[in-house]
Amino acid sequence: MLDGFDAVVLGAAMPMLIDDPNLAVDAATGTFIATLGLFGMMLGALAMGWATDRFGRRKLLIGAVIAFSILTFATGFVNDPYTMAVLRFAAGVGLGGCLPTAISMMTEFSPSHRGSFATTLTMTGYHVGAVLTALLALLVAQEGGGGWREMFIIGGLPSLILVPLMIIFLPESPDYLASHGRLEDAKKVANHYGIELDPMHLDGSVPAGQAAVGTKLLLAKPFVRNTVLIWVASFMGLLLVYGLNTWLPQIMRAAEYDLGNALGFLVILNLGGIIGLLVAGWIGDRITPRIAGIIWFLGSAALLAALAIKLPLLGVYVLIFVTGAFVFSSQVLVYAFVAANHPSRVRATALGGSAGVGRLGAISGPIVGGTLLGAGLAYPWGFFAFAIVGLIGGIALSGTKTRTKDELATGVLDTLERAELDRK
Repeated sequence: MLDGFDAVVLGAAMPMLIDDPNLAVDAATGTFIATLGLFGMMLGALAMGWATDRFGRRKLLIGAVIAFSILTFATGFVNDPYTMAVLRFAAGVGLGGCLPTAISMMTEFSPSHRGSFATTLTMTGYHVGAVLTALLALLVAQEGGGGWREMFIIGGLPSLILVPLMIIFLPESPDYLASHGRLEDAKKVANHYGIELDPMHLDGSVPAGQAAVGTKLLLAKPFVRNTVLIWVASFMGLLLVYGLNTWLPQIMRAAEYDLGNALGFLVILNLGGIIGLLVAGWIGDRITPRIAGIIWFLGSAALLAALAIKLPLLGVYVLIFVTGAFVFSSQVLVYAFVAANHPSRVRATALGGSAGVGRLGAISGPIVGGTLLGAGLAYPWGFFAFAIVGLIGGIALSGTKTRTKDELATGVLDTLERAELDRK
Protein backbone atom coordinates (compact mmCIF):
# COMPACT_ATOMS: atom_id res chain seq x y z
CA MET A 1 0.00 0.00 0.00
CA LEU A 2 2.82 2.42 0.84
CA ASP A 3 4.53 1.45 -2.41
CA GLY A 4 1.36 2.38 -4.33
CA PHE A 5 0.90 5.60 -2.40
CA ASP A 6 4.47 6.70 -2.99
CA ALA A 7 4.53 5.70 -6.65
CA VAL A 8 1.29 7.52 -7.50
CA VAL A 9 1.60 10.55 -5.23
CA LEU A 10 3.47 12.61 -7.83
CA GLY A 11 0.82 12.01 -10.50
CA ALA A 12 -2.00 12.89 -8.12
CA ALA A 13 -0.16 16.00 -6.92
CA MET A 14 0.93 17.08 -10.41
CA PRO A 15 -2.05 19.41 -11.11
CA MET A 16 -1.38 21.15 -7.77
CA LEU A 17 2.36 21.39 -8.42
CA ILE A 18 1.74 22.95 -11.84
CA ASP A 19 -0.79 25.41 -10.38
CA ASP A 20 1.52 26.45 -7.50
CA PRO A 21 3.04 29.83 -8.52
CA ASN A 22 5.84 29.48 -5.95
CA LEU A 23 7.26 26.23 -7.33
CA ALA A 24 7.65 26.95 -11.07
CA VAL A 25 6.69 23.45 -12.27
CA ASP A 26 5.44 23.04 -15.83
CA ALA A 27 4.78 19.90 -17.91
CA ALA A 28 8.48 19.58 -18.84
CA THR A 29 9.70 20.01 -15.24
CA GLY A 30 7.05 17.60 -13.98
CA THR A 31 8.21 15.03 -16.52
CA PHE A 32 11.82 15.51 -15.35
CA ILE A 33 10.87 14.95 -11.68
CA ALA A 34 8.80 11.86 -12.52
CA THR A 35 11.52 10.45 -14.76
CA LEU A 36 14.28 10.89 -12.18
CA GLY A 37 12.16 9.16 -9.53
CA LEU A 38 11.48 6.25 -11.86
CA PHE A 39 15.17 6.00 -12.76
CA GLY A 40 15.85 5.59 -9.04
CA MET A 41 13.21 2.84 -8.91
CA MET A 42 14.96 1.03 -11.77
CA LEU A 43 18.29 1.09 -9.93
CA GLY A 44 16.60 0.00 -6.71
CA ALA A 45 14.83 -2.93 -8.39
CA LEU A 46 18.00 -4.18 -10.08
CA ALA A 47 20.15 -3.81 -6.98
CA MET A 48 17.65 -5.10 -4.41
CA GLY A 49 16.64 -8.11 -6.50
CA TRP A 50 20.29 -9.13 -6.62
CA ALA A 51 20.95 -8.24 -2.98
CA THR A 52 17.99 -10.12 -1.50
CA ASP A 53 19.12 -13.37 -3.14
CA ARG A 54 22.40 -12.94 -1.26
CA PHE A 55 21.63 -11.16 2.02
CA GLY A 56 18.01 -12.04 2.74
CA ARG A 57 14.55 -10.70 2.01
CA ARG A 58 13.59 -9.47 5.47
CA LYS A 59 16.35 -6.97 6.29
CA LEU A 60 16.39 -5.35 2.88
CA LEU A 61 12.60 -5.04 2.69
CA ILE A 62 12.47 -3.31 6.08
CA GLY A 63 15.36 -1.03 5.10
CA ALA A 64 13.67 -0.09 1.83
CA VAL A 65 10.45 0.90 3.60
CA ILE A 66 12.36 3.07 6.08
CA ALA A 67 14.32 4.80 3.30
CA PHE A 68 11.50 5.74 0.97
CA SER A 69 9.18 6.77 3.82
CA ILE A 70 11.70 9.26 5.27
CA LEU A 71 12.45 10.69 1.83
CA THR A 72 8.77 11.00 0.92
CA PHE A 73 8.13 12.86 4.18
CA ALA A 74 11.04 15.22 3.46
CA THR A 75 9.65 16.02 -0.01
CA GLY A 76 6.75 17.87 1.62
CA PHE A 77 9.16 20.59 2.80
CA VAL A 78 11.03 21.42 -0.44
CA ASN A 79 10.84 24.87 -2.03
CA ASP A 80 12.14 24.20 -5.54
CA PRO A 81 11.58 21.49 -8.18
CA TYR A 82 15.24 20.44 -8.34
CA THR A 83 15.44 19.48 -4.67
CA MET A 84 12.17 17.61 -5.16
CA ALA A 85 13.69 15.74 -8.11
CA VAL A 86 16.72 14.67 -6.03
CA LEU A 87 14.51 13.42 -3.18
CA ARG A 88 12.22 11.58 -5.59
CA PHE A 89 15.26 9.87 -7.12
CA ALA A 90 16.54 8.75 -3.70
CA ALA A 91 13.08 7.61 -2.59
CA GLY A 92 12.78 5.69 -5.86
CA VAL A 93 15.89 3.63 -5.05
CA GLY A 94 14.25 2.39 -1.85
CA LEU A 95 10.84 2.05 -3.45
CA GLY A 96 12.16 0.00 -6.36
CA GLY A 97 13.46 -2.68 -4.02
CA CYS A 98 10.10 -3.37 -2.38
CA LEU A 99 8.26 -4.93 -5.30
CA PRO A 100 10.61 -7.82 -6.24
CA THR A 101 11.26 -8.60 -2.59
CA ALA A 102 7.60 -8.66 -1.55
CA ILE A 103 6.50 -10.78 -4.52
CA SER A 104 9.39 -13.18 -4.01
CA MET A 105 8.45 -13.65 -0.35
CA MET A 106 4.75 -14.10 -1.09
CA THR A 107 5.53 -16.72 -3.72
CA GLU A 108 7.79 -18.62 -1.33
CA PHE A 109 5.15 -18.61 1.42
CA SER A 110 2.22 -19.61 -0.81
CA PRO A 111 1.02 -23.08 -1.93
CA SER A 112 2.41 -23.96 -5.37
CA HIS A 113 -1.04 -23.92 -6.99
CA ARG A 114 -1.86 -20.45 -5.66
CA GLY A 115 1.17 -18.51 -6.88
CA SER A 116 -0.73 -16.22 -9.28
CA PHE A 117 -3.32 -15.32 -6.67
CA ALA A 118 -0.63 -14.69 -4.04
CA THR A 119 1.14 -12.28 -6.40
CA THR A 120 -1.97 -10.42 -7.51
CA LEU A 121 -3.31 -10.27 -3.94
CA THR A 122 -0.06 -8.66 -2.81
CA MET A 123 -0.32 -6.10 -5.58
CA THR A 124 -3.86 -5.10 -4.61
CA GLY A 125 -2.13 -3.23 -1.79
CA TYR A 126 -0.38 -1.12 -4.41
CA HIS A 127 -3.69 -0.02 -5.90
CA VAL A 128 -5.32 0.54 -2.51
CA GLY A 129 -2.46 2.96 -1.89
CA ALA A 130 -3.04 4.55 -5.30
CA VAL A 131 -6.76 5.01 -4.58
CA LEU A 132 -6.01 6.54 -1.18
CA THR A 133 -3.56 8.90 -2.86
CA ALA A 134 -6.16 10.14 -5.34
CA LEU A 135 -8.78 10.48 -2.60
CA LEU A 136 -6.31 12.40 -0.43
CA ALA A 137 -5.63 14.70 -3.41
CA LEU A 138 -9.37 15.43 -3.63
CA LEU A 139 -9.44 16.27 0.08
CA VAL A 140 -6.37 18.50 0.28
CA ALA A 141 -6.43 20.15 -3.17
CA GLN A 142 -6.75 23.94 -2.97
CA GLU A 143 -7.06 26.67 -5.55
CA GLY A 144 -3.70 28.12 -6.55
CA GLY A 145 -1.79 24.85 -6.15
CA GLY A 146 -2.05 24.39 -2.38
CA GLY A 147 -2.27 20.96 -0.73
CA TRP A 148 0.57 19.07 -2.36
CA ARG A 149 2.86 19.39 0.68
CA GLU A 150 0.32 17.64 2.91
CA MET A 151 0.22 14.70 0.51
CA PHE A 152 3.94 13.94 0.80
CA ILE A 153 4.03 14.52 4.56
CA ILE A 154 1.07 12.20 5.18
CA GLY A 155 2.59 9.59 2.86
CA GLY A 156 5.69 9.27 5.04
CA LEU A 157 3.88 8.74 8.36
CA PRO A 158 2.39 5.19 8.14
CA SER A 159 5.85 3.61 8.30
CA LEU A 160 5.97 4.65 11.97
CA ILE A 161 3.45 1.85 12.54
CA LEU A 162 4.46 -0.55 9.77
CA VAL A 163 8.20 -0.83 10.43
CA PRO A 164 7.90 -1.95 14.10
CA LEU A 165 5.32 -4.56 13.03
CA MET A 166 7.68 -5.82 10.32
CA ILE A 167 10.58 -6.06 12.76
CA ILE A 168 8.47 -8.11 15.20
CA PHE A 169 6.43 -10.34 12.89
CA LEU A 170 8.00 -10.60 9.40
CA PRO A 171 9.88 -13.93 9.01
CA GLU A 172 12.80 -14.64 6.73
CA SER A 173 12.12 -16.73 3.63
CA PRO A 174 12.75 -20.44 4.35
CA ASP A 175 14.01 -20.95 0.78
CA TYR A 176 16.58 -18.22 1.32
CA LEU A 177 17.64 -19.74 4.66
CA ALA A 178 18.00 -23.22 3.14
CA SER A 179 19.94 -21.99 0.10
CA HIS A 180 22.45 -20.39 2.48
CA GLY A 181 23.07 -23.47 4.61
CA ARG A 182 20.64 -22.68 7.46
CA LEU A 183 18.53 -25.81 6.99
CA GLU A 184 17.31 -26.13 10.58
CA ASP A 185 16.10 -22.52 10.65
CA ALA A 186 14.48 -23.03 7.26
CA LYS A 187 12.64 -26.16 8.43
CA LYS A 188 11.31 -24.37 11.50
CA VAL A 189 9.85 -21.52 9.42
CA ALA A 190 8.51 -23.91 6.77
CA ASN A 191 6.84 -26.15 9.38
CA HIS A 192 5.30 -23.17 11.15
CA TYR A 193 3.70 -21.88 7.93
CA GLY A 194 2.92 -25.30 6.42
CA ILE A 195 5.00 -24.89 3.27
CA GLU A 196 7.43 -27.17 1.43
CA LEU A 197 11.09 -26.40 0.96
CA ASP A 198 12.65 -26.59 -2.49
CA PRO A 199 13.76 -30.26 -2.86
CA MET A 200 17.07 -29.08 -4.34
CA HIS A 201 18.03 -27.84 -0.88
CA LEU A 202 17.15 -31.13 0.81
CA ASP A 203 18.63 -33.77 -1.51
CA GLY A 204 22.09 -32.25 -1.77
CA SER A 205 21.85 -31.58 -5.53
CA VAL A 206 22.96 -28.01 -4.88
CA PRO A 207 25.60 -27.47 -2.16
CA ALA A 208 24.21 -25.56 0.81
CA GLY A 209 25.49 -22.03 0.99
CA GLN A 210 26.52 -21.84 -2.67
CA ALA A 211 25.81 -18.36 -3.96
CA ALA A 212 23.23 -17.80 -6.66
CA VAL A 213 24.63 -17.07 -10.08
CA GLY A 214 22.09 -14.33 -10.71
CA THR A 215 21.85 -12.70 -14.10
CA LYS A 216 24.32 -15.21 -15.59
CA LEU A 217 21.76 -17.95 -14.95
CA LEU A 218 18.91 -15.84 -16.37
CA LEU A 219 20.80 -15.37 -19.63
CA ALA A 220 21.65 -19.08 -19.99
CA LYS A 221 19.52 -21.96 -21.24
CA PRO A 222 16.69 -22.70 -20.55
CA PHE A 223 15.94 -19.19 -19.25
CA VAL A 224 17.37 -16.78 -21.84
CA ARG A 225 14.42 -16.65 -24.29
CA ASN A 226 11.89 -16.13 -21.52
CA THR A 227 14.16 -13.58 -19.84
CA VAL A 228 14.40 -11.32 -22.89
CA LEU A 229 10.68 -11.54 -23.76
CA ILE A 230 9.69 -11.00 -20.12
CA TRP A 231 11.83 -7.86 -20.06
CA VAL A 232 10.01 -6.58 -23.16
CA ALA A 233 6.60 -7.35 -21.64
CA SER A 234 7.61 -5.69 -18.34
CA PHE A 235 8.82 -2.61 -20.21
CA MET A 236 5.43 -2.28 -21.92
CA GLY A 237 3.42 -3.11 -18.80
CA LEU A 238 5.10 -0.54 -16.58
CA LEU A 239 5.00 2.07 -19.35
CA LEU A 240 1.20 1.75 -19.23
CA VAL A 241 0.98 1.78 -15.42
CA TYR A 242 3.17 4.84 -14.85
CA GLY A 243 2.13 6.69 -17.99
CA LEU A 244 -1.52 6.53 -16.98
CA ASN A 245 -1.00 7.10 -13.26
CA THR A 246 1.19 10.15 -13.91
CA TRP A 247 -0.72 11.86 -16.70
CA LEU A 248 -4.33 10.57 -16.78
CA PRO A 249 -5.67 13.58 -14.78
CA GLN A 250 -3.93 16.04 -17.11
CA ILE A 251 -4.97 14.11 -20.26
CA MET A 252 -8.59 14.22 -19.13
CA ARG A 253 -8.28 17.92 -18.35
CA ALA A 254 -7.06 18.34 -21.93
CA ALA A 255 -10.30 16.59 -22.93
CA GLU A 256 -12.13 19.44 -21.12
CA TYR A 257 -13.05 17.63 -17.89
CA ASP A 258 -12.75 19.63 -14.65
CA LEU A 259 -10.13 18.90 -11.97
CA GLY A 260 -12.62 17.02 -9.76
CA ASN A 261 -13.57 14.57 -12.51
CA ALA A 262 -9.95 14.29 -13.71
CA LEU A 263 -8.86 13.13 -10.24
CA GLY A 264 -12.00 11.01 -9.98
CA PHE A 265 -10.92 9.13 -13.10
CA LEU A 266 -7.61 8.32 -11.39
CA VAL A 267 -9.51 6.91 -8.40
CA ILE A 268 -11.73 4.78 -10.64
CA LEU A 269 -8.78 3.58 -12.72
CA ASN A 270 -7.08 2.18 -9.60
CA LEU A 271 -10.30 0.80 -8.12
CA GLY A 272 -10.64 -1.14 -11.35
CA GLY A 273 -7.06 -2.27 -10.84
CA ILE A 274 -7.90 -3.76 -7.42
CA ILE A 275 -10.88 -5.77 -8.72
CA GLY A 276 -8.95 -6.76 -11.84
CA LEU A 277 -6.05 -8.13 -9.77
CA LEU A 278 -8.29 -10.43 -7.75
CA VAL A 279 -9.98 -11.73 -10.89
CA ALA A 280 -6.69 -12.05 -12.80
CA GLY A 281 -5.04 -13.99 -9.96
CA TRP A 282 -7.92 -16.44 -9.75
CA ILE A 283 -7.91 -16.98 -13.52
CA GLY A 284 -4.11 -17.11 -13.71
CA ASP A 285 -4.03 -20.05 -11.29
CA ARG A 286 -6.41 -21.92 -13.60
CA ILE A 287 -5.11 -21.16 -17.08
CA THR A 288 -1.50 -20.23 -16.09
CA PRO A 289 -0.28 -16.65 -15.53
CA ARG A 290 1.27 -16.65 -19.02
CA ILE A 291 -2.00 -17.22 -20.89
CA ALA A 292 -3.89 -14.88 -18.57
CA GLY A 293 -1.22 -12.21 -19.11
CA ILE A 294 -1.55 -12.45 -22.90
CA ILE A 295 -5.33 -12.03 -22.66
CA TRP A 296 -4.99 -9.11 -20.26
CA PHE A 297 -2.44 -7.25 -22.41
CA LEU A 298 -4.56 -7.59 -25.55
CA GLY A 299 -7.68 -6.56 -23.64
CA SER A 300 -5.82 -3.49 -22.36
CA ALA A 301 -4.93 -2.50 -25.91
CA ALA A 302 -8.55 -2.67 -27.05
CA LEU A 303 -9.90 -0.76 -24.04
CA LEU A 304 -7.28 2.00 -24.24
CA ALA A 305 -8.12 2.59 -27.89
CA ALA A 306 -11.81 2.75 -26.92
CA LEU A 307 -11.09 5.60 -24.48
CA ALA A 308 -10.60 7.88 -27.48
CA ILE A 309 -14.36 7.58 -28.15
CA LYS A 310 -16.50 10.38 -26.72
CA LEU A 311 -19.02 8.93 -24.25
CA PRO A 312 -21.41 10.31 -21.62
CA LEU A 313 -19.69 10.94 -18.28
CA LEU A 314 -21.02 7.74 -16.69
CA GLY A 315 -19.82 5.74 -19.69
CA VAL A 316 -16.34 7.22 -19.35
CA TYR A 317 -16.18 6.21 -15.69
CA VAL A 318 -17.29 2.64 -16.51
CA LEU A 319 -14.79 2.32 -19.36
CA ILE A 320 -11.92 3.66 -17.23
CA PHE A 321 -12.84 1.22 -14.44
CA VAL A 322 -12.69 -1.77 -16.81
CA THR A 323 -9.49 -0.41 -18.40
CA GLY A 324 -7.86 -0.25 -14.96
CA ALA A 325 -8.91 -3.87 -14.33
CA PHE A 326 -6.95 -4.96 -17.39
CA VAL A 327 -3.99 -2.56 -17.54
CA PHE A 328 -2.68 -3.01 -14.01
CA SER A 329 -3.23 -6.77 -13.91
CA SER A 330 -1.26 -7.27 -17.14
CA GLN A 331 2.04 -6.33 -15.52
CA VAL A 332 1.33 -8.22 -12.30
CA LEU A 333 0.62 -11.40 -14.28
CA VAL A 334 4.09 -10.99 -15.78
CA TYR A 335 5.50 -11.00 -12.23
CA ALA A 336 3.41 -14.07 -11.37
CA PHE A 337 4.80 -15.84 -14.43
CA VAL A 338 8.37 -14.89 -13.46
CA ALA A 339 7.90 -16.07 -9.87
CA ALA A 340 6.43 -19.41 -10.98
CA ASN A 341 9.08 -20.05 -13.63
CA HIS A 342 12.26 -19.45 -11.64
CA PRO A 343 13.75 -21.47 -8.77
CA SER A 344 14.08 -19.91 -5.33
CA ARG A 345 17.83 -19.20 -5.52
CA VAL A 346 17.34 -16.82 -8.44
CA ARG A 347 13.69 -15.81 -8.05
CA ALA A 348 14.30 -12.40 -6.49
CA THR A 349 17.03 -11.68 -9.05
CA ALA A 350 14.63 -12.61 -11.87
CA LEU A 351 11.88 -10.46 -10.39
CA GLY A 352 14.34 -7.63 -9.80
CA GLY A 353 15.54 -7.86 -13.40
CA SER A 354 11.97 -7.86 -14.70
CA ALA A 355 11.03 -4.90 -12.51
CA GLY A 356 14.31 -3.09 -13.19
CA VAL A 357 14.13 -3.34 -16.98
CA GLY A 358 10.42 -2.62 -16.69
CA ARG A 359 11.28 0.64 -14.94
CA LEU A 360 12.75 1.81 -18.22
CA GLY A 361 9.19 1.52 -19.47
CA ALA A 362 8.00 3.30 -16.36
CA ILE A 363 10.41 6.12 -17.21
CA SER A 364 9.16 6.16 -20.78
CA GLY A 365 5.48 6.33 -19.77
CA PRO A 366 5.59 9.82 -18.22
CA ILE A 367 7.86 10.98 -21.06
CA VAL A 368 5.35 9.76 -23.68
CA GLY A 369 2.43 11.36 -21.85
CA GLY A 370 4.29 14.59 -21.12
CA THR A 371 5.52 14.91 -24.72
CA LEU A 372 2.05 14.42 -26.15
CA LEU A 373 0.60 16.81 -23.58
CA GLY A 374 3.18 19.48 -24.37
CA ALA A 375 2.44 19.10 -28.10
CA GLY A 376 -1.30 19.41 -27.53
CA LEU A 377 -1.88 15.81 -28.69
CA ALA A 378 -2.60 14.08 -25.38
CA TYR A 379 -6.26 13.53 -26.23
CA PRO A 380 -7.05 11.31 -28.09
CA TRP A 381 -3.62 10.31 -29.46
CA GLY A 382 -2.26 9.46 -26.02
CA PHE A 383 -4.75 6.61 -25.71
CA PHE A 384 -3.87 5.27 -29.17
CA ALA A 385 -0.17 5.32 -28.24
CA PHE A 386 -0.85 3.42 -25.01
CA ALA A 387 -2.99 0.90 -26.93
CA ILE A 388 -0.04 0.06 -29.20
CA VAL A 389 2.12 -0.46 -26.12
CA GLY A 390 -0.40 -2.97 -24.73
CA LEU A 391 -0.44 -4.85 -28.04
CA ILE A 392 3.36 -5.17 -28.07
CA GLY A 393 3.29 -6.48 -24.47
CA GLY A 394 0.81 -9.19 -25.43
CA ILE A 395 2.87 -10.25 -28.42
CA ALA A 396 6.07 -10.46 -26.32
CA LEU A 397 4.44 -12.57 -23.60
CA SER A 398 2.96 -14.92 -26.20
CA GLY A 399 6.51 -15.81 -27.26
CA THR A 400 7.47 -17.13 -23.81
CA LYS A 401 7.27 -20.75 -22.65
CA THR A 402 6.16 -22.25 -19.34
CA ARG A 403 8.91 -24.43 -17.86
CA THR A 404 8.40 -27.53 -15.71
CA LYS A 405 10.10 -27.89 -12.33
CA ASP A 406 12.45 -30.53 -13.78
CA GLU A 407 13.49 -28.18 -16.61
CA LEU A 408 14.12 -25.38 -14.11
CA ALA A 409 16.16 -27.62 -11.81
CA THR A 410 18.21 -28.95 -14.72
CA GLY A 411 18.88 -25.43 -15.94
CA VAL A 412 20.09 -24.32 -12.51
CA LEU A 413 22.41 -27.31 -12.08
CA ASP A 414 23.86 -26.99 -15.59
CA THR A 415 24.59 -23.30 -15.06
CA LEU A 416 26.16 -23.91 -11.64
CA GLU A 417 28.36 -26.63 -13.13
CA ARG A 418 29.47 -24.31 -15.95
CA ALA A 419 30.18 -21.55 -13.42
CA GLU A 420 32.33 -23.96 -11.38
CA LEU A 421 34.25 -25.02 -14.49
CA ASP A 422 34.80 -21.38 -15.44
CA ARG A 423 36.09 -20.67 -11.94
CA LYS A 424 38.54 -23.57 -12.13
